Amino acid sequence: MFNKIYSKAAEYENEIVRFLSDLVSVPSFSGKEKQVVEVINDEMKKLNFDEIKIDNLGNIIGRIGNGQSIIAFDAHIDTVYSGDLTQWNTDPFTPVIKNKKIFGRGTADQKSGLASMIYAGKIIKELELNNKYSILFTGTVMEEDCDGLCWQYIIKENKIKPELVIITEPTNMGIFIGQRGRMEIKIKISGKSSHGSAPERGDNAVYKISKIINEIEKLNPVLPSDDFLGKGTVTVTFVSSSSPSLCAVPDSAEIILDRRLTYGETADTVLNEIKSCVEFAGYPEAEIEVLKYNQPAYTELVYPSDKYFPTWKLDLTSVKNSEYLKKAVSTYKNIFNKEPIIDKWTFSTNGVAIAGMFGIPCIGFGPGNEIFAHAPNEYCDVSQLKDAAAFYAAFVYNLNLPGFN
Repeated sequence: MFNKIYSKAAEYENEIVRFLSDLVSVPSFSGKEKQVVEVINDEMKKLNFDEIKIDNLGNIIGRIGNGQSIIAFDAHIDTVYSGDLTQWNTDPFTPVIKNKKIFGRGTADQKSGLASMIYAGKIIKELELNNKYSILFTGTVMEEDCDGLCWQYIIKENKIKPELVIITEPTNMGIFIGQRGRMEIKIKISGKSSHGSAPERGDNAVYKISKIINEIEKLNPVLPSDDFLGKGTVTVTFVSSSSPSLCAVPDSAEIILDRRLTYGETADTVLNEIKSCVEFAGYPEAEIEVLKYNQPAYTELVYPSDKYFPTWKLDLTSVKNSEYLKKAVSTYKNIFNKEPIIDKWTFSTNGVAIAGMFGIPCIGFGPGNEIFAHAPNEYCDVSQLKDAAAFYAAFVYNLNLPGFN
């Protein structure tokens, strides 16, 4: 059956490439995904998905199968902006195939995964590979702006909680089982303004924030590490100050931190570290705040969330999770006749909510390489599209085999 699945994926290769081209041709920045949702909806209808819903946040959710247990394939459908167009060799939104690669914004991150998983649904249906699960195919919104917000909505508001989610973000066809988390934190401190000709009359907020920055910098060498996910890190990404004029002592200053969390770190441990830093700097009165995301979806719904994105990795002390990973590995070996690479993402994914917040196991597998995400001349190898579709369909088949519960 594995050979039959791969042959079917190869049969649909041109259609997958065409669908990916259609997706890339439609700009779909965070909060502006409406048009690409329509493209996905049309494709799911054409492929005879059993059910298609668009929720109030704008996520599109297709279903194949009617089993009591739910598994999901997830792809976010938004992309970052194109950036400096002079760095692109082609129009980011006019897909170009050259040297067996397809170029365009979103080809790697991550409309390729979306195209492959949707056609995996077609293969699953045609070859009758599933009789056990309700399989959801989620095209999720606003991931680039607020990773996991879409799945917070799906789980809390739609009351959907799969037993497993396959994240189709780019893994360069490896099997990924974790990522570091992150937080966005603001530190603000007040000073006292005075005329620049007499700074001694004031209290310079920039000098105060600079001492806090020095303490923050000292954190990096002592932050904890995990054998699989690596070290936690912190960096200052934004500095600003205010004053009545350029001839006045600043009366306030603030910084924003990008804090990457390794396994075992939490919002509480991070905030306690930051609190210690401002106290060591001599300014315990400094305000520390986790930033919030409160931008509207294309549906105009605002669904606020703290910018805390928990670390996660597949808990292999769980027998069920170990079995999921074994099934993924055996699927890979049966399709590609070689051992897979087991690794983790450097960047963040919707797994921060699915696994990090709600404890639902996630396995990552996707076409494209994350090193090309957000970069000019982004591309995906064309051959990986059919290969990923074959893997997704074969994985479902493998989960349906007798003896797996």
